[in-house]
Amino acid sequence: MNTDGLAIRCRGLHKRFGGTVAVKALDLEVRRGECLGLLGPNGAGKTTTIEILEGLQERDGGEVEILGMTWEREPQRIRERLGVQLQESEFPDRATTEEIVRLFRSFYPRGPSVDELIGFVQLEEKRSTQVRHLSGGQRQRLSVACALAGDPAILFLDEPTTGLDPQSRRQLWDVCEAFKARGGTILLTTHFMDEAEYLADRIAILDHGETIAAGTPGELIQGLGGAHVIEFASTAAPSDDALRALPGVSRLRRRGDAVLLTVDEPHLALPPLLAGVASAGGALTALTTHRATLDDVFLALTGRGLRED
Repeated sequence: MNTDGLAIRCRGLHKRFGGTVAVKALDLEVRRGECLGLLGPNGAGKTTTIEILEGLQERDGGEVEILGMTWEREPQRIRERLGVQLQESEFPDRATTEEIVRLFRSFYPRGPSVDELIGFVQLEEKRSTQVRHLSGGQRQRLSVACALAGDPAILFLDEPTTGLDPQSRRQLWDVCEAFKARGGTILLTTHFMDEAEYLADRIAILDHGETIAAGTPGELIQGLGGAHVIEFASTAAPSDDALRALPGVSRLRRRGDAVLLTVDEPHLALPPLLAGVASAGGALTALTTHRATLDDVFLALTGRGLRED
């Protein structure tokens, strides 16, 4: 198999902690120049997978290649090509933005200048500001600047916008888009589906240590079998078989007391649905329709929402 176009490749990745299997026969590919969103419920194996790819954890089995290299043969060369931005980074409170960036830049033999790094993450006006006076979003952008200090080919982003306000999230998205526009590769984990849909060219969904679906956001949504979702709750309802037999229904699932029906044309399914609820002696307590989203894909595949434990 020709892997020249791949930034990251793993086959049959396996990791166990005692009696717990964290990663099970996982296959994953990230193409050069793309952003791959890695999604999964808590405990799905995302963190373990990323730590193995970053060289922070040893695998128990399988193969891993980073830019065509392996951790066993060329660990230093791989480290020089990676940038890692953690969900939370600790910097000295009284150090300034410029001092922090200059420190991290000194760790690498080559890379952008301090001025270029500060400008790239849009912190020019904060270059003399101490870390303790930076907002959460500014600290995250500072963390990204540090991750870019060695001019990496691959950037690992671990839930980069958790706890940020909408404006700060957008600013960080702009930084990610600019990095990718320069040919960089991003592996992103996030608990925000809109973030994954905005930034990721492709998405891989993990559950129980395995990849259960992968593709572009559009491909994953199309895989639901319908473009729309009808969600309703009622005091009584037709049987599941009767609901599946409604015009255009391709999938039925439940979330608490609500029933979700995936359909192509909601206007054809709604009248018989309402009639069926009435025939069952029930009354609607809630009814909404929306275009199918990645949230619907995730719920259909895992039975949980992305932010549910």
